[in-house]
Amino acid sequence: MELQEAKDKFIQAWGTFGSQWGINRTMTQIHALLLVSAAPLSADDIMEQLQISRGNVNMNVRDLIDWGLVYKVLKPGERREFFSAEKDIWKVFRQVVKQRRKRELEPVFGILEEVLKVQGDPKDPEYKAFVEPVRDIQKIASRADSTLETLTKADENWFFTMLVKLFK
Repeated sequence: MELQEAKDKFIQAWGTFGSQWGINRTMTQIHALLLVSAAPLSADDIMEQLQISRGNVNMNVRDLIDWGLVYKVLKPGERREFFSAEKDIWKVFRQVVKQRRKRELEPVFGILEEVLKVQGDPKDPEYKAFVEPVRDIQKIASRADSTLETLTKADENWFFTMLVKLFK
């Protein structure tokens, strides 16, 4: 397989992988392109290589910057902006986990807290049928959140050491 063919295949696969995680496919394809590029790329470079519009590039690059996965790179004498991806995959993993946690789990906690303020008779079967599973969801979500918090604060060696212990 030629290098360009391998890059194209990786970019498409990363896009599919990201969309299965609930992340915009174009955003993950731009991330993949920047991840495997030897030098920072301009918006024009990204547009050309991925065959997407300038607006699509600009919107998704801004999101990637917000996520902490892509950085602006200044090149002396250039007026255009250039972009580079974080190359440390452990940092990428932690940033994605942080963002998913912020965007998905935190809103759920607010809703669960709000609906658990429901008033009613604890002996009422309808009340119990509502409150018990919602409390269980809250407990599981809290455990998941604690696990994700531990992962985002852990260093790479700790994580892989724990992973190896799990599979021994």
